[in-house]
Amino acid sequence: MQLQETHIVPKLEKPIRFQEYSVGIFNTIPTKSGIKKAIKKGLVFIDKTLATTSKYISGGEKITLFESENSSTFERLELAIEVLFEDDYLAIIYKPAGILVSGNKFVTIANGLAQNLKKSTLADAVKPQPIHRLDHPTSGLLLVGKTSAAITELGRLFKDKEIQKTYFAISIGKMSSDGIINLPIDEKKSQTTFEVLDSVISDRFEFLNLVKLQPKTGRKHQLRKHLLAIENPILGDKEYFLDGKILNGKGLYLHAATLEFKHPFTKTQIFISKELPKKFKKIFPQF
Repeated sequence: MQLQETHIVPKLEKPIRFQEYSVGIFNTIPTKSGIKKAIKKGLVFIDKTLATTSKYISGGEKITLFESENSSTFERLELAIEVLFEDDYLAIIYKPAGILVSGNKFVTIANGLAQNLKKSTLADAVKPQPIHRLDHPTSGLLLVGKTSAAITELGRLFKDKEIQKTYFAISIGKMSSDGIINLPIDEKKSQTTFEVLDSVISDRFEFLNLVKLQPKTGRKHQLRKHLLAIENPILGDKEYFLDGKILNGKGLYLHAATLEFKHPFTKTQIFISKELPKKFKKIFPQF
């Protein structure tokens, strides 16, 4: 057998079963099922002893992965992700437009998280998991849980509306300076507040508006549906649009700009923001 990878376990707060700890520590095996297969084949050693899923890891151990002549190679996604905040419990990352958060495709944010985030040292550490969704064409901030407890607590914060999200969009047409959109989505109560920060005259679209949006509920495609409902759809939207007013080739002008909440474990107030993409600034250079 040939040595493939080596991992040194950092100091841990509590011992943890190797089955839970091992996810994501090797570049060539990103999944729990892959680790199990490698252990069954006798390819993983802890301090020169064959590894078992039940062995407890406490810190300082040397874990080695070998490759046999017949072993398969696990494909690992190489995707650079910008990390704006991270601790042992959670992370906030930037999702570029045009990438799925999760799903059946190989290239997703979820598949790239383990390679870009530090493995949590906490006993209930798991493979990093997105807590909420952003549409494929939307850019912006995405909250990620790194432990079982964090995933549960962050989900509760979203459910209890204790996480404030702010979006920016460029909308089409003449628009009121501010307002509240109350329009049920899928027969469920939905609410969005909006404020127009600036407007410019457009030969093709009459007006283009830089709009600050704060969803009070979290329905699928809520912002896109709500702006279409008041006849001010988002520029570049090919799903929710007015006839004759589709912009091709530039993508959707919707950006998740800020996240604000109280950290469920450290109790510190978290506020993270991400500046507008360049395509927004080409239309509104002062922002």
